[in-house]
Amino acid sequence: MEKMNKAFEKVKIMVGMEVEDEEQQAAALDDNNGNFAFMDDFNRNCTLSTKQRLYGFAICFAAGLTFTLLSLLVFLKPIKFAITFTLGNLLSLGSTAFLIGPKKQVTMMLDPVRIYATAIYIASMIIALFCALYIHNKLLTLLAIILEFGALVWYSLSYIPFARSMVSKIMVSCFDTEF
Repeated sequence: MEKMNKAFEKVKIMVGMEVEDEEQQAAALDDNNGNFAFMDDFNRNCTLSTKQRLYGFAICFAAGLTFTLLSLLVFLKPIKFAITFTLGNLLSLGSTAFLIGPKKQVTMMLDPVRIYATAIYIASMIIALFCALYIHNKLLTLLAIILEFGALVWYSLSYIPFARSMVSKIMVSCFDTEF
């Protein structure tokens, strides 16, 4: 059992989670004296073991990947494609909250470096669902899906150091019209 606990601690370190004893967690809760903001309270109520976090991540990510892959089967039907693709994105995005916790997930999403990418990504998902579920216009839905995919790529690149600046430079050099 001790080997299993050490393995879980190594996995925690690999995925960027903090390794704390139960005593340190209890002391941190006592220090705050019950003055929690909404996210602190929500995060405190979402206490899972490392094993539960990994299972939650794996299940949520697998479901998200499944929906994303299933969306390819209905690619020629933009409304169904938008619904399954967006649901896959939401599940995949939610899966990372199992690893790092909902508070840290929201904090990272609202980081000044990626606040605009996050806003565009979430807005594009809402627009895609709105076009698919309420407007029922295939052209608008297809445009919303393209926007959502681009926003997903740009949002994902925000987690890789220097990736967005590198992609920007490549795109400028590819589409430079000067001869």
